[in-house]
Amino acid sequence: MKPRSTPKRAPPLSPPRIVSSAHLAVGRGAEVSEFEYGMIICGHAFHRWIVRCMAAAGMKDLTPIDVLALHHVNHRARNKKLADICFVLNVEDTHVVSYSLKKLVAAGLVKNERHGKEVLFSTTARGQALIERYREVREACLVASLNPDGSDNEKLADVASFLRFMSGMYDQASRAASSL
Repeated sequence: MKPRSTPKRAPPLSPPRIVSSAHLAVGRGAEVSEFEYGMIICGHAFHRWIVRCMAAAGMKDLTPIDVLALHHVNHRARNKKLADICFVLNVEDTHVVSYSLKKLVAAGLVKNERHGKEVLFSTTARGQALIERYREVREACLVASLNPDGSDNEKLADVASFLRFMSGMYDQASRAASSL
């Protein structure tokens, strides 16, 4: 009697790479392309989230940059210059942030004051109240979804550190590309 042979199993299939541009997902660029697609969809989801969170807090029709500018102007309750806001938000086109600030001033959420040649921005009481409502919506809809044991927070801290690292890599690569 012939011994039974065990059927050979095919090696497990690796999950397909999910990329936005297959022509860039070759060789060592495959993982980078997968990461970039993840950033694309995460970035858009984040922008959609902050706009809808702000609408739920009571202020509709703000763009993502409007929401980000409002939060940064309120950050640490210190007056901010346009250049500083652009720097922290990593926005090169100051006109985009300037337009957002004008909208926020017109909405009564931000005020501006001249100090010599400088214009400084700060949140109004109305802006601070809106930000507090935003924080409450964020806590209820987003933060409450995280694991209560804090394990998600540790992962988020690691991801945040990696994203800051990658930001530096992309900035360096953009400087290199500019010199070509």
